[in-house]
Amino acid sequence: MDATWEWAMELALAEAARAADAGEVPVGAVLLDDDGVVVAADRNRREELADPTAHAELLVLSSAARSLGSWRLEGHTLVVTLEPCAMCAGAAVNARVERIVYGATDPKAGAAWSLYNIPQDPRLNHQCELVAGVLAEPCGNLLVSFFDRRR
Repeated sequence: MDATWEWAMELALAEAARAADAGEVPVGAVLLDDDGVVVAADRNRREELADPTAHAELLVLSSAARSLGSWRLEGHTLVVTLEPCAMCAGAAVNARVERIVYGATDPKAGAAWSLYNIPQDPRLNHQCELVAGVLAEPCGNLLVSFFDRRR
C-alpha cells in the first residue's frame, strides 16, 4: 500500500459512504491535478440520476473536464474506492489520465487488472499507471456491509 495516496482515498471513501446512505452502490472517486489538488469528487449516482453511466469515475472525469475546459486530463490522478469497470477504465484512458489509484479489487467486473487491463493495454493510444490496494480493507468492507444489508 502506498501511504502517499491514503489521504485521497479517505476522501473517496467519504464519497462512497454518502452513496451508501443514499441507497447507491458505495463507490466514491476523486480526481487530483498534478499538484495533488482535488479538482473533482463524487460518488455513484445511478439510482439518483436514473443513468447507467453515472459511475463515480465518470462523474468526476466529466466534472473536471467541464471546469478545466478540456477533456484532456493529462497529469491527473483518478482515485477510486473500487477497481474501475471496463466503461470507467476506458474513459480514464480516453481522458488521458496519468494514474488510477484504487482500493478494493473487483473480481467480477474489474478492468484494471482483475478481468482486463484496459488502462495499460499497449494497443491503445494512452496507458495509465495503476496503483492498487490503497486502503483496500475499508473500501471492501464498505461494499460488503452495503450488500449484506440489502440481502
